[in-house]
Amino acid sequence: MKRREFIAALGGVAASPVFWPPAGRAQQPATPVLGFLHSGAPTPNVNLSTAFSNGLAEAGYVDGKNVAIEYRWAEGNYDRLPALAADLVSRQVAVIFGAGPPAANAAKSATTTIPIVFVSGADPVESGLVASLSHPGGNVTGIAIFVGQLAAKQFGLLRELVPKAAVVAVLVNPERPSTEAIIRDVRAAAASSGHQIQIVKASNEAGIDKAFAALAELHADALIVGADPFFFGRNDQIVTMAARYAVPAFYETREFPANGGLISYGASISDGYRRAGVYAGRILKGARPADLPVLQPTKFELVINLKTAKALGLTVSPGLLAIADEVIE
Repeated sequence: MKRREFIAALGGVAASPVFWPPAGRAQQPATPVLGFLHSGAPTPNVNLSTAFSNGLAEAGYVDGKNVAIEYRWAEGNYDRLPALAADLVSRQVAVIFGAGPPAANAAKSATTTIPIVFVSGADPVESGLVASLSHPGGNVTGIAIFVGQLAAKQFGLLRELVPKAAVVAVLVNPERPSTEAIIRDVRAAAASSGHQIQIVKASNEAGIDKAFAALAELHADALIVGADPFFFGRNDQIVTMAARYAVPAFYETREFPANGGLISYGASISDGYRRAGVYAGRILKGARPADLPVLQPTKFELVINLKTAKALGLTVSPGLLAIADEVIE
């Protein structure tokens, strides 16, 4: 009923005063919704999702206050990502955050218009996410960590910490699209360092157990755990299995030695998520992904767990301790 008709209908009949909402309130925009797409599970990755939220807050957005975050977790099932991405697109979210190459690629395949921010351990140019790092173009930008390029440094650290190691097993997730690129980088680094490589694969919890059980048959003297959201989410299991089989294991994120693993070298994943949150906030304020260059890590951290080294009978040289960013005792 129109307002004029409503007033006329009241006539001379007494009525309570009618209060009309201020014009500005009706014109206020709806709270923007941000889609968070991850190939892992929520509980093991709570520190990363928190880091992303912290970045959003730095940009002026707080979940539940002036932005709403819709979380979508694939629980380690990469084949679920396209449907989850399509669901976020159907909800017309303002921005999609793709955590890791599989999630980012699923988001890009689902939309060419909704802005996408990613954190990627693979080369985003090589994987087709962006046209270039400085000028990403299109609707995608983010943080590139380039974990595969750290292989040479890892083998150098391995040589210093476990000098007698000849055969090195490398744990990879066959479900990850960038796995072949990771294996290629590892083989090249191993050839330069003189190590023999054995590839072991796992894409579920049972697979991790089988991979560790196979180390003895492969005569592996050490293990490198490839960077992967699924492995990150199975931190406890992997560290426990490495201790059970008494194998020196090398990781790319500090969360592993902080949880009892031996050693890690790589960029801070949590800082990457924080910076991605800042980028998402800037886009919510009107920035275009095409104008935001892909960011790269500015610092790489070496973390050593001395207690674990002693349990494995390893001696950490003073030189290695001197260059470590963090020593856990």
